Formats: sequence, C-alpha cells, structure tokens
Amino acid sequence: MAPERTDVIEVEIPPHRLPGFLRLPESPRGVIVFAHGSGSSRQSPRNTYVAEALRRRGFATLLFDLLSGWEAENRANVFDIRLLADRLVDACSWVATAPGTRGLAIGLFGASTGAAAALVAAAELGDRVFAVVSRGGRPDLAAAVLEGVGTPTLLVVGGDDEDVLRLNRAAWQRSQAPRGWRSSRARRICSRNQVRSMRLSKQRPIGLKAIAAATAGQRAEGSAVRYSDRREAGQQLAKALDHYRGQDVVVLALPRGGVPVASEVAAHLNAPLDLLLVRKIGVPWQPELAMGAVIEGDRPAVVRNEETIRLAGVTDAEFESIYQRELAEIERRRRLYFADRPPAEIAGRVVIVVDDGIATGATVKAAVIGLKSKGPGKIVVAVPVAPPDAVAELEREADEVICPLQPRMFGAIGYFYSDFDQLTDTDVMNFFAGRS
Repeated sequence: MAPERTDVIEVEIPPHRLPGFLRLPESPRGVIVFAHGSGSSRQSPRNTYVAEALRRRGFATLLFDLLSGWEAENRANVFDIRLLADRLVDACSWVATAPGTRGLAIGLFGASTGAAAALVAAAELGDRVFAVVSRGGRPDLAAAVLEGVGTPTLLVVGGDDEDVLRLNRAAWQRSQAPRGWRSSRARRICSRNQVRSMRLSKQRPIGLKAIAAATAGQRAEGSAVRYSDRREAGQQLAKALDHYRGQDVVVLALPRGGVPVASEVAAHLNAPLDLLLVRKIGVPWQPELAMGAVIEGDRPAVVRNEETIRLAGVTDAEFESIYQRELAEIERRRRLYFADRPPAEIAGRVVIVVDDGIATGATVKAAVIGLKSKGPGKIVVAVPVAPPDAVAELEREADEVICPLQPRMFGAIGYFYSDFDQLTDTDVMNFFAGRS
C-alpha cells in the first residue's frame, strides 16, 4: 500500500539529507522510528501499513532511507550494522528536537538487518528509547550488544520461518536478561499466520500490548482508572464543580468531544451551554504543528507561538493567510451549528471551559487567553483527565483548573475512556437541536 500523500510529510534527516515520510497525528503519544531491512526503503508497503495503523492509534511515525542512493548500490552497506545504527541515532536525534516531535518518547521498529541496527542504536541511546520491536529481524547480527540492551524489546517471528526463528532463538538465549516466551496470532504484521514472540529485557518482561501501553505510561500507574464514556466523565466532572451551583455561570464546550461532557456539567449546574470555537493555526507544510490559534468573536483573538514561527521560518504573510482561512472555518461552523443564534454573553460571568481531556493544553490555553479579552468575571477550565504539567501550565492562565484525573505519565486521551468514538459535525448539530 503506497503512502497516502495527504497523510504524509516529506522530510530530510540530517546530516546526510536522507529522505523520509513523517506521519504526525494530533497530539502524538510518542514517535516510532522505522529501520527497514535489506532491499527495502521508506516506500516499504508492509512498514507503511504498520506505520499507518500506528498513526491511527496516536503515534507519530518516521520511515526514512537509512542509506543514500549511491550507498545502497553497495550491497555491503546493507549489512553494515554499525553504519545503519549510526543513521538511526541521527534520526532519533532529529525527532527529539524537530517541531512536532520534540520531547516525544521514541520507539524503534526494525525488520531484517534493520532490527539489528535498532538494537545497537537502543544500546547506545539507553533510556531515550522506550521500546524496540523486531519483526522477522536479525538480532543475531547485534550479538555483541545484546547484553547491554536495557530497553524493553520484543522479537516477533513467523512460526514457519524456521531459519529466522532459529537465529532469533539463538540471540534470545545469548541474552542474560529475564526472558519470556509466548505464541499468538499475527494480525497483518507478519505474513505468516503464527508468530512467536521472544522478549529481551533487563526490565520486566513486556508484551505487544504492554509496549503500546508503555508509551501512554499507564500500565504501571493507574491504568484501571478510566471513564466508560464522555457522559460519565461529565457527570464526575460536574460533581467537582458543584460549588458553582447558583452562580451566574455559562458553560462553553470545545467541539466536538467536549460537547457531551459539557452537557452533563451544564445540566448539573443549571447553566446555559454554548460552544467555544477555536482553530489551530498550523505550520503551512505541517498543519498538525500549531504555530498559533484563533478564537471566535466580534474581534477574534489571535494567539501566536513565536518560537514555532521562528523555527519554522514562517513569514507574516503566510501566518496571516492561514489565520484568515481558519477564521473562515470558525464562522462556517458557527453558522452550521447555530444558524443565526448569537454566542452566549461572557462579560462578568463565570465561564467554565470544558473538553473531554487535555494532552498538551495548547488549544485550551489559546482559548483561555482569547476569552480574557471578552471580560469574564472568572475563567475555569474543567476537564476529566490531563497530565499534571498541562494542568500547571493552564493554572498560570485560568483562574481555576478542575481535573479529577491527573496521571503523571500520560498518553492519548482516548486511553482513559472505554468508549471514545469520534464525533461529527452532525452529532454536534443533533445534540443542540435536541436541547432547543
């Protein structure tokens, strides 16, 4: 399956300007760097399939060519594990500082000789890498470093691939780390129906699901605490806001996911419910990366992220063009949701801003800054779940932040909901139609 151009950002990895494809979802929970095997490249259909599946689960992914065109012509380079590992280290250094992936936890996904390179890179990078997965890989080619790999590592091998299975078993036995073994069904990751997974780790044994959970950080801390759906989250949040009953309150929902949460809050407080329309202003060639935000109103408020604008080299004209486009989208949505109904009055009232959760807090922060220009009596941010650092950042802007669940290690918001179906514009319209 070829990459979908609308979902892929073309990048070049320094210092060798190696071409790559970066998939960057909203509020990524981590970034997975792929190390392809011999005879493969960033165009690998199988790795592309896995990368797209990971993107849908909230992970950023980077597929790039580990070798330049002329280097790949020399077959010896394909088996030069040290060379391939150096390129992976370069790629990890790049994603650690690049806009959009800066500060994200890094995982490595290797195939064939790329798996050996991933293990060598993991041994060098240490705790900068949270997990390594090898699919049909050659960890035996990294035998010299196996005892030094402390990163949770999963070896996935097709049960009928006897040669590769033998090489993986030998590498597994060479490791001095705690070991485990299990069999499971492959789900389009391997071409064979049966896979065997071997774990190499000086940390506790870890399986496929636990590796994914390690990114979200919840397997080790409070993973059982979650909401059944947005309505239940809203009901619990409403209890924490009980001290605002009887006051002059307006509840503003951030669409779309914040609407059912805010509905429960508004009903409990017997307060009017409205929408707060905020649009991210994305970098022109990387729309998922926010360089600012615009908040609706007679005089729309604009928030600029000057550091991102500077690093991305965005001109004032480019910023203005995207700002105007997002402002038009806000106006379209207001007409779509409410026709000619004016926004709720803000001045002098207690304004409670509600969403279904916060990952980074950038959009909500922009909303709070924009609301200040409308003269509210008090601004309260209320969300069911958010990481402590995002809460602390918002506390510097809002008068109060209410958040019942604040896990120290955080991943995607949906991890804390049993039912986290995405809502549509039609869902929002139907919801407000039912309240009128």
